[in-house]
Amino acid sequence: METPLPALEERLQERYAKLVQAHQHAATRVAAGPSHKPAEASHASERQAAWRFFANDRVTLPALAEPLRQVARLALADSPAPCALAIHDWCTLSYGDHDSKADRAQLTHQHDIGYDLATVLLVEAVEGHTLAPMDLHLRTAEVVHSTRPQTAPLDPDHLAQVLPAMEASRTWDLPRPLVHVIDREADSVGHYRQWHQAGHFFLVRGDDRLVQWRQRQCLLSEVVATLEAEGAFQRSREVLYQGKPAWQEVAEQEVVLHRPAKQRRSGKQIELPGPALPLRLVVARVRDGEGALLAQWLLLSNVPVAWADAALLALWYFWRWRVETYHKLLKSLGQEIEHWQQESGAAIAKRLLVAAMACVMVCLLARTKTPEAEEFKEILVGLSGRQMKRRCPFTVPALLAGLHVFLSFFALLEQHTLARLRFLGNLLLPFFYSG
Repeated sequence: METPLPALEERLQERYAKLVQAHQHAATRVAAGPSHKPAEASHASERQAAWRFFANDRVTLPALAEPLRQVARLALADSPAPCALAIHDWCTLSYGDHDSKADRAQLTHQHDIGYDLATVLLVEAVEGHTLAPMDLHLRTAEVVHSTRPQTAPLDPDHLAQVLPAMEASRTWDLPRPLVHVIDREADSVGHYRQWHQAGHFFLVRGDDRLVQWRQRQCLLSEVVATLEAEGAFQRSREVLYQGKPAWQEVAEQEVVLHRPAKQRRSGKQIELPGPALPLRLVVARVRDGEGALLAQWLLLSNVPVAWADAALLALWYFWRWRVETYHKLLKSLGQEIEHWQQESGAAIAKRLLVAAMACVMVCLLARTKTPEAEEFKEILVGLSGRQMKRRCPFTVPALLAGLHVFLSFFALLEQHTLARLRFLGNLLLPFFYSG
């Protein structure tokens, strides 16, 4: 992109580009801020410049989200899939020891203090490539920091956040419609009806529940047992389950959600009748080589059959783990966000979007299959100093770590000639360096 932040002045655009590059590495927990190349004037001045950038009122979350969305638009333009996957997930950012962050909220229990992060991650629907986080909300004790203008406070209930995110996705100007993929937390009849009536497509992992099937009422577990007895399951693909070879089988039926939705109001649970909702039930199972059942998922969806058969829907739900991997990349596997020293949720949210762009650019390299890209990835893994598994030639954290070494090397060459670096190495480290 020629202008990554078109709404901001050139000076802020240049600072944004430097900050993205500074985050293109696997961070350490003790670092006070983003690392910088050797060519930078001084670490203190760069940290001060970063602080001014994150504190600048003109640098807004919607502006910082736009480069990420533009990357996603460009990537989707080349996708042969009829749709893309918008994966919704939540995670906590724990800052129990960060007393300087005065806006921390109590999260899961009284000793879990920090912020609640909501993410919508865009994933390509043919190869399962991670494209970019499209929507971000960081809830603090005082306010919600969001990548979209908030007309009302964001509901702390996770499911109440989904429909507004779905509606906002229509403003992202994407070249493909979206299928919203959510884990078992979203198994709610009332919300299924809301999303379907609003014209959104979804894929959710469900629990056992009463449905109408073959003109009778029964549990989903009874549907599965009948399909098993009828031999309806078809082997779909080989998989790895907990690191061991296995295979997946799928079966599909149409079921109808006909019962009232349940909602808690003023401490009481009430029933809310609604229209019958036909959905696709996809049962995905994993078995080992001996045929023993290892795992089972009940997936409910209103995605058209023309877009995806049962096996592809099961694969799409498997790709929901992309958002878990992304959150790990923000945390312990890459950016170490829970050790950032910014003193407010607002600054953390801005820096998070900068770090997200760094991760997105490395993910772009990871999914590029040209001979030059494969060679570059091998070089970065070597520079990272990390050991890879035999079947896994690289990981995104390893690429991040290697890229920082690579960029630092070129920064050194801007200040010193290669001959001078060789001379210094031979002079000061004669037993360890050979130029």
